[in-house]
Amino acid sequence: MATLAQIFDRFGANRPAEEMPRVPARNPIEAYRLRALPNEDVYLFVKKIDNSRVVRESDPKSRRACWRAIGASCGIAVTITIVLLPSVSSLLAGYRIETLRAERQHLQVERAALELEETKLLSPARLEELARMQQFVDPSPQKVIYLDGSTQGTMAKALNVHATSEMKQ
Repeated sequence: MATLAQIFDRFGANRPAEEMPRVPARNPIEAYRLRALPNEDVYLFVKKIDNSRVVRESDPKSRRACWRAIGASCGIAVTITIVLLPSVSSLLAGYRIETLRAERQHLQVERAALELEETKLLSPARLEELARMQQFVDPSPQKVIYLDGSTQGTMAKALNVHATSEMKQ
């Protein structure tokens, strides 16, 4: 493979040494000197500017444009809110349905537990035990009063008279 240097040597090899271009001799001090930095010769003068007394001139067109932009952005926000309102309300309704289902499940479990407790408390064996503890006795057949539906007003009076006579004894 030929390198770039070999290609140049081919062209220069056919010429005599006097025709070859000469490199000018350098000063040995210049060989160690650094190159100049870019824009080293540019000098920036900073002048302090005081704009405290400058008053801005009002522009009615820019004021109108600002209010139009505010109105347009508010209109877009209202439109987006109206468009998204049904989907948000259905999402919230879904959450509400799920909470109601969970509450229903909890209430059904609680109801079943209360019904179990009620059946335990109202069992005939428990009622007999409570009657014995509180010394309940069955009434005698003479103390039992059977009510008829025909004598409505007189029956209450008869019961009241019968109850007061028993209390006196």
